[in-house]
Amino acid sequence: MASGVAGLLLAPLARPAVPAVALLAAALAGRRPLALLAALAALGGATAADARLAALDRTSLAPLVGREVSLEAVLLEQPRISSAAPGAPVWRRGPSRRALVRIDSGRGEGESLLLRTAGPVRFPAVATGAVVLVRGRLEELGRWDGYQRRRGAHAVLRASTVLATGRRRGGVMGVLDAVRGRAERGLMAGLAPEQAALLRGMVLGQDDQLSEPVREDFRRSGLAHLLAASGQNVTLLAVLALGLLTAAGVPLRARLAVVLALIAAYVPLAGAGPSIQRAGVMGAAGVVAALAGRPASRWHAVLLAALTTLLLNPRASGDPGWQLSFAAVIAILILARPLSRTLAGASDDAGKGRQLAGAVPGSTAAEASRRGRAGEPRSAGRLRLPRPVAEAAAVTVSATLGTAPLIALHFDRVSLASVPANLLAAAAVAPAMWLGMLSALAGQFASAPATLLNALCAYPLGFLSWVAHVTARLPGAALPVRIGSPLGLTLAYAALAAACAAVRLPRARAAAARATPALGVATLAGVVGLALLPGGGSARPPRGLRVSFLAVGQGDATLIQHGEHAILVDSGPPDGPVVSLLERAGVRRLDALVVTHDQADHDGGAAAVVRRFAVGALLDGGEGPPSPQRRALLAAAARRNVPRIVPAAGETVRAGPVRLEVVWPDRAGSAPPPGTDPNQRALVIVAHDGAFDALLPADAETDVTAALDLPRVEVLKVAHHGSEDPGLPALLTRVRPQVAVIPVGPNSYGHPTAQALSALRASVPRVYRTDRDGTVRLDVQSDRIAVSITG
Repeated sequence: MASGVAGLLLAPLARPAVPAVALLAAALAGRRPLALLAALAALGGATAADARLAALDRTSLAPLVGREVSLEAVLLEQPRISSAAPGAPVWRRGPSRRALVRIDSGRGEGESLLLRTAGPVRFPAVATGAVVLVRGRLEELGRWDGYQRRRGAHAVLRASTVLATGRRRGGVMGVLDAVRGRAERGLMAGLAPEQAALLRGMVLGQDDQLSEPVREDFRRSGLAHLLAASGQNVTLLAVLALGLLTAAGVPLRARLAVVLALIAAYVPLAGAGPSIQRAGVMGAAGVVAALAGRPASRWHAVLLAALTTLLLNPRASGDPGWQLSFAAVIAILILARPLSRTLAGASDDAGKGRQLAGAVPGSTAAEASRRGRAGEPRSAGRLRLPRPVAEAAAVTVSATLGTAPLIALHFDRVSLASVPANLLAAAAVAPAMWLGMLSALAGQFASAPATLLNALCAYPLGFLSWVAHVTARLPGAALPVRIGSPLGLTLAYAALAAACAAVRLPRARAAAARATPALGVATLAGVVGLALLPGGGSARPPRGLRVSFLAVGQGDATLIQHGEHAILVDSGPPDGPVVSLLERAGVRRLDALVVTHDQADHDGGAAAVVRRFAVGALLDGGEGPPSPQRRALLAAAARRNVPRIVPAAGETVRAGPVRLEVVWPDRAGSAPPPGTDPNQRALVIVAHDGAFDALLPADAETDVTAALDLPRVEVLKVAHHGSEDPGLPALLTRVRPQVAVIPVGPNSYGHPTAQALSALRASVPRVYRTDRDGTVRLDVQSDRIAVSITG
C-alpha cells in the first residue's frame, strides 16, 4: 500500500523518479515475493495515476474557448465572493462571485467549469444542485485559478447572465442535495446569523456565510480546523450514533452497519473535500474491521485513505487541505500516545491496545482502555495531568507540531495561540457538534425541535467564538513565518523530527516533571528551526525606504515603510489579503492609515487593518453617506480610539522621514461637491522621502490631476487601475516617472486598457502590474530603485 501511494504521489510531480522509487521499495521490502509486489505496486500506482489524470483532463470544451456560449449547468457549491482572486469586488458594479458548476448533459455526466460573475450580473438565490442557465464567454483557466484544476475545472465561464431554471439534478446526488438543504434549515433555525454561519461551518464545512473578522479570529487562534469538515466530525458522528443506538438496544453489528452508512452519506453531505474524504475512509476502515471482528490498524487506515483519495484525484496531494489532514493524523499517530502517557505520568507498558485516533473504537479496544486506566502504575510524588486533559493536550500539541511547517508554507504564519485555544475550546466542541448534528437531523422533519436544540447549542457556540476572539488577540498569537519552497519544507520537517528524536519522550516511568520542559524545548527548537530557514522567520521592517504596491486583487493598497515607520494608503477590497500581506512585510503598527475615498476596492479591507494593527491616525477621504465597509471602518476606529483626520489640499502628514503631501481635493475651492463621483474627490497624494517622490493619485484621472501643481516623481501609481485616460501621455511628460505600477486584479472591465499600456510603455522605462507581477516592492537607496516582484 505504501508503495502504491508513492507511485500515485510521484506520477503527477516527478514521473521519471517512479522506477527508482520502485527499486527502493523492493529493497526495503526484503523478502523476494514481497519485494516484487512492492515494486509492482509503485509502478501500478503511477500507471493508475496517469490513467486517472488522462480521464480527468479529457474535455470537449477546447474548441469553445474564446467564444460566447449558452448552456445549462448544475451548481456544485454555493457561490463565494472573490477578493484577491480574479474578479475582486469593484465598487460601482457590485461584487464578483465564483462557483464550481458542472455541465448538465442529462445523463449524470459532464464537465466541471468555474463559473464567475462580475459587476452587475446577479447570481440567483438557488441551492446547491440547482440547474441554472448561463450565458457568457468561455475562457482558459488563468494563473490565479490554477487550484481549480485540482477540483476538476476545465475552463472559466465568465457569465453575462445566470438564470434559475427551477429544476434540480436528480439521482442519488439530488437526494443528498435535498437532505443537505433541510439540514441547513435545521442548523439555522432560531440562531443569530453569525452563530448559524458558525454552526454550518462546524457541521457541514460550509463557512461561506461567516464574516471575515470571525474567520480571521479562527485562523489566528488556530481553530480554523473547526470550520472544515474533518476527522473530528466523523469521530463525533460515530460516537453520537453508537451512543443513541446502544441506548435504543440495537445489536452491535447493526449499530456498526448504521454507522458505516452514516459515514458514507456524511462525506458527500459535508462537501467531500480532501480532509473529510480521508476521515471517511479511515472511519469506514475501522468500522469494517470491527464488523469483521479484526483489530483496526491505524497505519493501514492512513495508507488506505491516501490510496483512495489519490486514486480518485492524483492531484489531491497538491491541495493544502489534503496535506494538512494527513500531516495532522500522522503526527497524532506518532506523538500523541507517548506524549499523553508522559503528561499523565503513566508507564509505557500500560494501556496497550488503546485506540487514540483514526478509527471508530470497538468493544475490545474500549475494554483495553479501561484496563489500562485501572492498572497503570504511576510515579508517586510527581505532577500528573488527568487522563482526559493529558490526551486532549497530547493530540493538540501533536497536530500543531505536525502541521506547523505546512501552515507556514501555505499561509506564511504559525499560530502560537493554537495549543491554549484548542485546549480551552475542547470542552465545547463535542456538545456544539452533537447538538448541531441532531439539529440537522431534526431539520429533516420539522423546524421546532431544531430550534430547541439550537437554543441549547447557542451556549457552546458563543463560548467557541469568545475563545477564538480572545486568543486571536494575544500578543504573538500568529507569528509571521514563511517557508518559501519545498526544500524549506523538507528542512523544517527534518528539524522537527530531529528535535523530537533529541527529546526522546521517556518510555518507562519517566518523570512528567522532566518531560514537560523537554516538550517545551522541542517546540522551541522547531520554531527556531523554522525561523532560520531561508525566507522563514518573522518578517522584519526594512532598514531604509521601501514602497510596496500590494497584490490585493482589483483594488489599491500601497505600503510605505522606512525602518519601523509605516503608512498604508488604501487597503484593497473586502475580504482581501491586506492583513496577511502587511504581516509578511514586517508591519507591527501603522503611523497612519490613509483612505483615499469611499469605494470598496480602496477601503474594503480598512476595518480589518484597524482591528489587527495599532494605527496612529486615520486620514479619511470618504464623504457622503457611508457605505457598509466605511461604517465598519469608522466603528473599528472608534473602538480602538484612532484619531480621524479629514485632510485637504496643502496638508501634510509625517512618519519619521516619510512625508505625505495632500494635493487634492481643494475642499474650499474647485473640487466638485460631496455626493458626486467619488473619484473626482479622491485624495491625491505625493509621498516624499529625501530626494525620492512618488505620486499616488488613487482613482483621480487626468481630468483632475492635469490642473494640479505636481513635481517630477520617481514613481507613479497609475490611476484607476489603468483605465482609459486620454490625458495620461501629457501627465507622464510632466512628472517623468522612472517606474510605473498599475494596481489591478483580473477583471472583466478591460483594466488596464490598451491605451493606458501604450502610453506608459512609450514614456516609462519600467512598468509593472500587480495582476501579473504580484506585489511590486521598491527598495530605494540614494538615487537607485531596486525592484522585486512576488509573481
